[in-house]
Amino acid sequence: MDIALIGIIAITCLFSYQGFQDISFFRKYEFHIGSIRSGEHYRMFTSALLHADLPHLVFNMLTLYFFAPVVTEYLGMWIFLLIYMASLLFGSMLTLLIHKDEYSYRAIGASGAVTGILYSAILLQPDMPIYLFFIPIGIPAFIFGIVYLLYSIYGMKSRRDNIGHTAHFGGAVGGYALTLAYHPIIFSEHLLIVIVLAIPIVILFIMERRGKL
Repeated sequence: MDIALIGIIAITCLFSYQGFQDISFFRKYEFHIGSIRSGEHYRMFTSALLHADLPHLVFNMLTLYFFAPVVTEYLGMWIFLLIYMASLLFGSMLTLLIHKDEYSYRAIGASGAVTGILYSAILLQPDMPIYLFFIPIGIPAFIFGIVYLLYSIYGMKSRRDNIGHTAHFGGAVGGYALTLAYHPIIFSEHLLIVIVLAIPIVILFIMERRGKL
């Protein structure tokens, strides 16, 4: 296993564990619109090290564990780290943009960064099977990616749950853009996949411009 991946998982687990034990620590480093707008910009990064509970942490870290090797195999360790951090930031920035006037809005979790790695892996290996829960048939990665982004738009619009769909979507866009920038051969190898995965991104942009989110 790559040392960068080990480091991310270890730091995230330790930071999250401290958050489980100490509510003041948790509140100090979570994503909170009011605090960020008052100058505490570090929360846009530290919130990715916190998780709501153990299942939340395990799910994110397992997803990272399974898909990170695809990215490092194709792009190397440093580009993997760049995509992870950039997707984290992109998810936080999009969340801040969409919820900028909701001063009490809070969020935590590495989902934005992890989703960026997931989408990078999907672009690099669009036909790899993704298995959901106990379904024995693998779903092609590119189909999963399209459905996931459309579901994230629905979640952002409906706000019927506590999932940070905005960070998920922002991270996916970050992973999508950087992977294409650093591995442009994808345009010739999987052009149709690149175009299809861009459709939900265009839909989000139009909805945001029209004030539909």
